[in-house]
Amino acid sequence: MKAKTVLGSAAVGVGLGTLLLPAAALADTTVSPATTPVGGTVVLTTTSCNPKAGDALFRVTGPNRDQNVRSTTAAAGGGLSAELFTAGFTLGTYTVTTTCGDGSNGGTASFTVTPIGGAQAGAGGRDGDTGVLVAGGALAAAAVAGGTYVMVRRRRRATAVA
Repeated sequence: MKAKTVLGSAAVGVGLGTLLLPAAALADTTVSPATTPVGGTVVLTTTSCNPKAGDALFRVTGPNRDQNVRSTTAAAGGGLSAELFTAGFTLGTYTVTTTCGDGSNGGTASFTVTPIGGAQAGAGGRDGDTGVLVAGGALAAAAVAGGTYVMVRRRRRATAVA
Protein backbone atom coordinates (compact mmCIF):
# COMPACT_ATOMS: atom_id res chain seq x y z
CA MET A 1 0.00 0.00 0.00
CA LYS A 2 2.88 2.37 0.80
CA ALA A 3 4.43 1.97 -2.63
CA LYS A 4 1.09 2.66 -4.33
CA THR A 5 0.70 5.95 -2.45
CA VAL A 6 4.20 7.15 -3.30
CA LEU A 7 3.86 6.08 -6.93
CA GLY A 8 0.44 7.75 -7.19
CA SER A 9 1.78 11.06 -5.80
CA ALA A 10 4.80 10.91 -8.11
CA ALA A 11 2.57 10.16 -11.10
CA VAL A 12 0.43 13.22 -10.37
CA GLY A 13 3.55 15.42 -10.14
CA VAL A 14 5.00 14.02 -13.35
CA GLY A 15 1.65 14.46 -15.11
CA LEU A 16 1.39 18.12 -14.12
CA GLY A 17 5.01 18.73 -15.10
CA THR A 18 4.36 17.09 -18.47
CA LEU A 19 1.58 19.59 -19.10
CA LEU A 20 3.88 22.56 -18.42
CA LEU A 21 7.09 21.51 -20.15
CA PRO A 22 5.82 21.26 -23.76
CA ALA A 23 4.77 24.92 -23.66
CA ALA A 24 8.37 25.87 -22.96
CA ALA A 25 9.69 23.60 -25.68
CA LEU A 26 7.30 24.99 -28.29
CA ALA A 27 7.88 28.70 -27.63
CA ASP A 28 11.49 29.03 -28.73
CA THR A 29 13.19 32.37 -29.38
CA THR A 30 16.97 32.79 -29.35
CA VAL A 31 19.36 35.71 -29.72
CA SER A 32 22.85 35.04 -31.01
CA PRO A 33 25.29 36.09 -29.75
CA ALA A 34 23.91 36.70 -26.24
CA THR A 35 26.44 39.51 -25.71
CA THR A 36 27.40 42.12 -28.30
CA PRO A 37 29.23 45.46 -28.28
CA VAL A 38 27.46 48.71 -29.14
CA GLY A 39 27.16 48.73 -32.93
CA GLY A 40 27.25 44.94 -33.18
CA THR A 41 24.67 42.76 -34.87
CA VAL A 42 22.53 40.09 -33.23
CA VAL A 43 20.37 37.51 -34.99
CA LEU A 44 16.87 37.07 -33.58
CA THR A 45 15.42 33.64 -34.33
CA THR A 46 12.17 31.89 -33.51
CA THR A 47 11.68 28.26 -34.46
CA SER A 48 8.10 28.03 -33.23
CA CYS A 49 6.56 30.40 -35.80
CA ASN A 50 5.34 28.99 -39.11
CA PRO A 51 6.59 31.13 -42.04
CA LYS A 52 3.34 30.31 -43.90
CA ALA A 53 1.35 32.12 -41.18
CA GLY A 54 3.16 35.42 -41.86
CA ASP A 55 6.17 37.26 -40.49
CA ALA A 56 7.19 37.08 -36.85
CA LEU A 57 7.38 40.33 -34.90
CA PHE A 58 10.31 40.62 -32.47
CA ARG A 59 9.63 43.28 -29.81
CA VAL A 60 12.90 44.55 -28.33
CA THR A 61 12.67 46.35 -24.97
CA GLY A 62 15.44 47.57 -22.71
CA PRO A 63 17.15 50.61 -21.16
CA ASN A 64 16.45 52.93 -24.10
CA ARG A 65 14.44 50.83 -26.54
CA ASP A 66 10.92 49.73 -27.26
CA GLN A 67 10.92 48.79 -30.92
CA ASN A 68 9.58 46.12 -33.21
CA VAL A 69 11.71 44.20 -35.70
CA ARG A 70 9.92 42.21 -38.41
CA SER A 71 11.38 38.86 -39.48
CA THR A 72 13.11 39.09 -42.82
CA THR A 73 14.16 35.53 -43.65
CA ALA A 74 13.32 31.91 -43.02
CA ALA A 75 15.69 30.44 -40.41
CA ALA A 76 17.97 27.59 -41.45
CA GLY A 77 16.53 25.21 -38.83
CA GLY A 78 12.93 26.25 -39.51
CA GLY A 79 11.02 29.26 -38.26
CA LEU A 80 11.90 32.91 -38.91
CA SER A 81 14.81 35.24 -38.18
CA ALA A 82 15.91 38.87 -38.42
CA GLU A 83 19.14 40.81 -37.85
CA LEU A 84 19.29 43.71 -35.40
CA PHE A 85 22.05 46.34 -35.54
CA THR A 86 22.77 47.71 -32.04
CA ALA A 87 24.16 51.14 -32.99
CA GLY A 88 22.72 53.74 -30.63
CA PHE A 89 21.75 51.19 -27.98
CA THR A 90 22.46 52.03 -24.33
CA LEU A 91 24.58 49.52 -22.41
CA GLY A 92 22.47 46.94 -20.63
CA THR A 93 20.22 43.93 -21.04
CA TYR A 94 17.41 43.84 -23.58
CA THR A 95 14.45 41.47 -23.78
CA VAL A 96 13.10 40.10 -27.06
CA THR A 97 9.47 38.93 -27.11
CA THR A 98 8.21 37.22 -30.25
CA THR A 99 4.69 37.22 -31.68
CA CYS A 100 4.05 34.89 -34.63
CA GLY A 101 2.10 35.91 -37.72
CA ASP A 102 -0.94 33.99 -36.46
CA GLY A 103 -0.85 35.91 -33.15
CA SER A 104 0.62 33.09 -31.04
CA ASN A 105 3.52 33.55 -28.62
CA GLY A 106 6.91 32.69 -30.12
CA GLY A 107 8.84 32.91 -26.83
CA THR A 108 11.28 35.33 -25.21
CA ALA A 109 15.03 35.72 -24.99
CA SER A 110 17.52 38.36 -23.91
CA PHE A 111 20.86 39.82 -24.94
CA THR A 112 23.33 42.26 -23.43
CA VAL A 113 24.94 45.27 -25.08
CA THR A 114 28.43 45.98 -23.75
CA PRO A 115 31.06 48.66 -24.42
CA ILE A 116 33.08 48.28 -27.61
CA GLY A 117 35.94 45.87 -26.88
CA GLY A 118 34.14 44.45 -23.83
CA ALA A 119 31.94 41.82 -25.43
CA GLN A 120 32.71 38.16 -25.40
CA ALA A 121 31.20 35.76 -27.88
CA GLY A 122 28.03 34.16 -26.56
CA ALA A 123 26.14 31.06 -27.55
CA GLY A 124 22.76 32.79 -27.57
CA GLY A 125 20.40 33.74 -24.81
CA ARG A 126 17.13 32.07 -23.99
CA ASP A 127 14.97 32.96 -20.99
CA GLY A 128 11.55 31.40 -21.62
CA ASP A 129 12.17 27.97 -20.11
CA THR A 130 13.51 28.81 -16.66
CA GLY A 131 10.21 29.49 -14.89
CA VAL A 132 8.49 26.48 -16.41
CA LEU A 133 11.34 24.16 -15.44
CA VAL A 134 11.27 25.50 -11.87
CA ALA A 135 7.51 24.93 -11.73
CA GLY A 136 7.90 21.35 -13.00
CA GLY A 137 10.61 20.68 -10.41
CA ALA A 138 8.43 22.11 -7.65
CA LEU A 139 5.55 19.85 -8.68
CA ALA A 140 7.80 16.79 -8.64
CA ALA A 141 9.17 17.76 -5.21
CA ALA A 142 5.64 18.25 -3.87
CA ALA A 143 4.65 14.81 -5.14
CA VAL A 144 7.61 13.15 -3.38
CA ALA A 145 6.96 15.13 -0.17
CA GLY A 146 3.27 14.14 -0.21
CA GLY A 147 4.10 10.48 -0.65
CA THR A 148 6.67 10.62 2.15
CA TYR A 149 4.18 12.32 4.49
CA VAL A 150 1.57 9.62 3.86
CA MET A 151 4.12 6.84 4.53
CA VAL A 152 5.31 8.44 7.81
CA ARG A 153 1.75 8.99 8.97
CA ARG A 154 0.79 5.37 8.33
CA ARG A 155 3.91 4.14 10.11
CA ARG A 156 3.04 6.23 13.18
CA ARG A 157 -0.55 4.99 13.09
CA ALA A 158 0.63 1.35 12.87
CA THR A 159 3.05 1.91 15.78
CA ALA A 160 0.30 3.52 17.91
CA VAL A 161 -2.06 0.58 17.28
CA ALA A 162 0.58 -1.98 18.22
